[in-house]
Amino acid sequence: MFDKLSAVEQRFQEVGNELMKPETVSDNELFKKLMKEHKQLTPIVEKYREYKVAKQAEEEAKALLDEGGMDKDFKELVEEEFLAAKAKIEETAEELKILLLPKDPNDDKNVIIEIRGGAGGDEAALFAGSLMRMYSMYAESKRWKTEILNANETELGGFKEVSFMIEGEGAYSKLKYESGVHRVQRVPETETQGRIHTSTVTVAVLPEAEEVEVEINPADLQIDTYRAGGAGGQHVNKTESAIRITHLPTGLVVECQDERSQHKNKDKAMKVLRSRLYEAIQREQNDAIASDRKAQVGTGDRSERIRTYNYPQGRVTDHRIGLTLYKIEQILNGDIDEIVEALNTFYRAEMLKADEEQ
Repeated sequence: MFDKLSAVEQRFQEVGNELMKPETVSDNELFKKLMKEHKQLTPIVEKYREYKVAKQAEEEAKALLDEGGMDKDFKELVEEEFLAAKAKIEETAEELKILLLPKDPNDDKNVIIEIRGGAGGDEAALFAGSLMRMYSMYAESKRWKTEILNANETELGGFKEVSFMIEGEGAYSKLKYESGVHRVQRVPETETQGRIHTSTVTVAVLPEAEEVEVEINPADLQIDTYRAGGAGGQHVNKTESAIRITHLPTGLVVECQDERSQHKNKDKAMKVLRSRLYEAIQREQNDAIASDRKAQVGTGDRSERIRTYNYPQGRVTDHRIGLTLYKIEQILNGDIDEIVEALNTFYRAEMLKADEEQ
């Protein structure tokens, strides 16, 4: 590990030197590429330098203790320094192991989030709307951009299904563990007996795929146009602007009716189709890798119940990590950082464990 860290530190210095050169600054593409690399290496190098400082402090304290001849008070002080340095070494070594884990190549990508109402009819559709609002407000807090790709609204203001893109640096790295079944427990407004109903919503988080990553043969596509439907909207049922694209080899169907322009709807539908195909390819690769490993980490399986939102108790529980927070209102207003960070920490630790067992 330490040979690798020395090489990383050397590369960090080389990149820093390159970035100072006028010819690098004037080459926009090269400058952007090196800045990105510099940013990725910075946390590793900073942590490695922390480790080296602690290691030096430990060695100096040990040398003084071995030498002896100190008065009682000074000896106690040196022993404290020795133990503090030793603890810091252990702590930074563990953090370095996690920082050196292979990076998910999708982490810096934008995401497409698809939310669908599951069991529970209108209640599920209303909660799908609540989740969309939660992710949109979270994106806003990060200064990320949100764009609706397709929405199938219900009369009560919820969504049977809605897909939207979040554009921002590291969006996928933060939101990738949101895929799965989200369960809500609350008393619906229409419930006269005050009984708690349980409904479910499925969330899929897809990394946005570039055209170069997924080649789609136009001959494999069946493209149909139809009149937009759904609740409200001035242009509903006036023009055939809605698009349905069927990918014949896989049977994947994507619809988009959010824009008035048929051309814009087709562009958006292709974005979603490309990302779904990319995810399917990745899932196949991950399954192949997982069969050779003892544990598969962070599957993001959409059939897995991952979280419960209990309104009467004001409670949100993530079942994968046993985290319970009593602040449902703040969470549904986009304050999900605590959950996001806890999930990232948990899955990094799981990856580390799986790596060590190999």
